[in-house]
Amino acid sequence: MNTLKQAKVGDTLRVVKLHGEGAVKRRIMDMGITRGTQLYIRKVAPLGDPVEITVRGYELSIRKADAEMIEVEAAE
Repeated sequence: MNTLKQAKVGDTLRVVKLHGEGAVKRRIMDMGITRGTQLYIRKVAPLGDPVEITVRGYELSIRKADAEMIEVEAAE
């Protein structure tokens, strides 16, 4: 299983599944990260937290703990 936490700068990925429960999962979905959505990894901070991504036309910074809950695969 590949997660967003393991992604490298410049990768274009597609969301396969969201792990987690309750309010955390709902918050991730409210940010526009849902199954099938394409993500582009713009930057990763030197210590890996946070990760800056482009999703649905806007830029978003996401914590490493939240990125670990997002299962991704390479986009075609």
